[in-house]
Amino acid sequence: MARILCIGIATLDIVNEVTCYPDEDDEIRILSQEKRRGGNATNTSVVLSQLGHQCTWAGTLVKEDSDTQIILADLEYHQINYKHCHFLNQGKIPTSYITISRQTGSRTISHYRDLSEYSFQNFKKINLHAFDWFHFEGRNIRQVQKMMQWCKQQCPETPISLEIEKPRDLITNLFQDASVLLFSKPYALSQGYESTKSFCWESGSKYPDKTIICAWGSSGAGAIHKKQYHWQNALNIAAVDTLAAGDVFNAGIIDQQIRQHSLKKCLKFANKLAGKKCEIKGISSISIK
Repeated sequence: MARILCIGIATLDIVNEVTCYPDEDDEIRILSQEKRRGGNATNTSVVLSQLGHQCTWAGTLVKEDSDTQIILADLEYHQINYKHCHFLNQGKIPTSYITISRQTGSRTISHYRDLSEYSFQNFKKINLHAFDWFHFEGRNIRQVQKMMQWCKQQCPETPISLEIEKPRDLITNLFQDASVLLFSKPYALSQGYESTKSFCWESGSKYPDKTIICAWGSSGAGAIHKKQYHWQNALNIAAVDTLAAGDVFNAGIIDQQIRQHSLKKCLKFANKLAGKKCEIKGISSISIK
């Protein structure tokens, strides 16, 4: 079991399930509605906790807010420590309005936020020596860069993973201080790459000391480390709910990296874990068996 610190945002997800995704100006009936705790870093924490690790999440929340209570109740249920969170007196918990198609399992997200992000000043109060692994969302770039550099200064031997979900201004500034770079297919496509292999080889030449992972949706995932490239096909499944599949995949990679498994085995496990997640609603009861 490892002690893992995850930094990112928590959201309230309002999930609407429909028969199929509507065309513009359509009027459709919602089959079911659910409120969930969301946010990439908290999702990854919840899965890592299920895999046997001791997880701490740090981010910002709003005091005296009913949405905050939903988030905290879920974190407590999954034994996620949130003692380093910063509670604000004003603001609105970030909210994602999610439409899931029963026909395909796809999810479409509209996101609203009016809350400042976690600051380096708050992060600096954390005893970093209490952790075996640091995981960051690739957002809030200037503050996160300071946090990652502080980690390298205080705990130079502790691995750092970084999730890169979408292109953001200056996001490449974060790459140098990470040990494991977890890229998404949308990010690779935004940079002009047509495949995981081409993206990994090019990224591997730029950052030869990094482990570079690139998930490619329902087809699988690729990875490279020290000029050794690996590919793993995804499971052939009937998707029920793909929401948070990328966060689950990232948790699988981190778990296997901590256990010092081969890169090929990391990909196989993470793909299987993400596939199992897509066969169920939510992420509270994922089984790899």
